[in-house]
Amino acid sequence: MIRNAPERTTKASAYWQLIRGDRPVGTLLLLWPTLWALWLAAEGFPPPELLLIFVAGVWLTRSAGCIINDYADRWLDPQVERTRQRPLARGALSGREALTAFVLMMLVAFGLVLLTNKLTIGLSLVGAVLAATYPYLKRHTYFPQVYLGIAFGWGIPMAFAAVQGRIPQGAWLLFLANLLWTTAYDTWYAMVDREDDLKAGAKSLAIFLGDMDLLAIGLMQAGFLTSLALLGQQYHFGLPYFICVAMAGVVILWQFKIAALRHREDCFRAFLSNQWVGLLVFIGFVLTLI
Repeated sequence: MIRNAPERTTKASAYWQLIRGDRPVGTLLLLWPTLWALWLAAEGFPPPELLLIFVAGVWLTRSAGCIINDYADRWLDPQVERTRQRPLARGALSGREALTAFVLMMLVAFGLVLLTNKLTIGLSLVGAVLAATYPYLKRHTYFPQVYLGIAFGWGIPMAFAAVQGRIPQGAWLLFLANLLWTTAYDTWYAMVDREDDLKAGAKSLAIFLGDMDLLAIGLMQAGFLTSLALLGQQYHFGLPYFICVAMAGVVILWQFKIAALRHREDCFRAFLSNQWVGLLVFIGFVLTLI
């Protein structure tokens, strides 16, 4: 029994790495838009039970998404410098173990959704399909970042459905803002792996854009900030909201300053800084909807 303890510890550590428990930024990038939507839909602090359901659901679905991503990328990750030490890539976990964990997490997440209404449950089924199919796109299309934007933003209509029982026009404007933002920051992320992906035969928006990558990211981020400004006008938000959006814009400008030369480490730093963009926008919603 004592001899098996190190093995169990190693296995537990591998599962923790598989769900990116050691890298919470991905959870935050998925959580912020969901919180934006909950606060906007509730016009203030959302019902506590829905807040708990969605926060737990974000963690579960993001973790499950990481699992299915690594399962789909078993062929690619060993060839990429940044990912070759992931549990499946190095053989610390088997494909069957990963799929079992994926199914369990998705079932628990669906169990949470069952505590809401029919519209939210129906939307969750679409979200499950998005989460399960996204990782396979990089084999067949140059636009997995756009698909990720749809998947990461799906919590927005779900949040409105859970709070209001409907999806108003403002929800889709917020969804568009998040789609542009997610596609932009995931393009920074794809730029980190661009050379390795080219050698391995994988596809990404960063590869498709080539030298136009910085211009495209700039246009998407400008569209993101513009969409947020239009949302603020539609809901008659006050000055604190627009100040927070402007501060988010400053962080975005800083991304271009540090990553203008497209070095891997700098592109990754630019990607990571988007957690602060999401936080600033959330603060704007909170200050406006107090």
